[in-house]
Amino acid sequence: MDGTGRHSIGEIARASGLSISALRFYDGAGVLVPAEVDAVTGYRRYSDGQLRAARLVAGLRRVGMPVADITRAVAELAHPPAVRKLLDEHLRRLEDGLADARRELSRVHALLDLQELALTTITLPAAALAAALDAVRFAASADPELPVLGGVLFETGTAALTLVATDRYRLAVAEAEAAVAGPPVRLVAPLPFVDELRPLLSGTGPAVLTMGPEGLSADVGGRRVEGGPLDVDFPDHHRLVDLGAAGSRQVRVDVSALRAAVDAVPAVSREHNGKQFDLAVLALDPAGALRVAAEADWAADEQAHVAVNREFLLQALDAGGAGQLVLQLDGPIKPLAVRGTGTYSILMPVRR
Repeated sequence: MDGTGRHSIGEIARASGLSISALRFYDGAGVLVPAEVDAVTGYRRYSDGQLRAARLVAGLRRVGMPVADITRAVAELAHPPAVRKLLDEHLRRLEDGLADARRELSRVHALLDLQELALTTITLPAAALAAALDAVRFAASADPELPVLGGVLFETGTAALTLVATDRYRLAVAEAEAAVAGPPVRLVAPLPFVDELRPLLSGTGPAVLTMGPEGLSADVGGRRVEGGPLDVDFPDHHRLVDLGAAGSRQVRVDVSALRAAVDAVPAVSREHNGKQFDLAVLALDPAGALRVAAEADWAADEQAHVAVNREFLLQALDAGGAGQLVLQLDGPIKPLAVRGTGTYSILMPVRR
């Protein structure tokens, strides 16, 4: 300190804990302007009061207070209540930031925990996944009393992904070739996840599914859908159908022609649990050709026809795709199977 009560920048630096470069910065920012600056040498001189201000700046800098608030604190140094208010406001911001940081770190920990679990990654063309979803989504249950069926089963094989949906009256299965990395997985994706994913599958790129016991996600074209699998015991579809069994009646049909035939025959109305629905009756003539029978023309041979929900049949035909499908008829008390390329649907029969 010189004889005028002024301190050099070096003395202020040593006494406050601020570096010389920091003092120059705060001078330039207008936070702590020296009491005097020698016009010839440019040396800065600080007053005794500014030493106190420099120590305040050093403390506020260490706790990360913004420069604008430090400037306000220095300006209000003669009014401690105003400075304390600034300190309290900054502390609240720090506490809020810490709470946010804790939440984010908890999320990161959860992601790491999930990564440590045995995850399976399935990669396939978006169009193939879209086709598979379209082939099964119609058969999923919307009954809130049957939560076990309120989703789509995703099941992996060695190089394939199988999707299954059922509402007890019908069952739809679709299989798509896929690159599968990880252990076999069998989980039920909730319908909201499926319905959020489907619109993203309009592009030509790949879809990447990541699945594990605690979660599932889909990445398509830079967009991501996440969800949690349903904790349900989905029916084993392998036991529900045996396509191509010995003795079954199978007939190849053209989808558009069969739809036209169904539309041309008056529907047979039925009621179940107070709800009306229409039937479609499929029968085989003596030559083995398929026909859609009117109610008055049902064959006397009970083994030659099967009656199913008309709406369900049309949906199964749409899900099977254009062109030709194979129908499997095993009589009036056996399910009707509608088989396409990599897809099939099972429709439960309705007794007349």
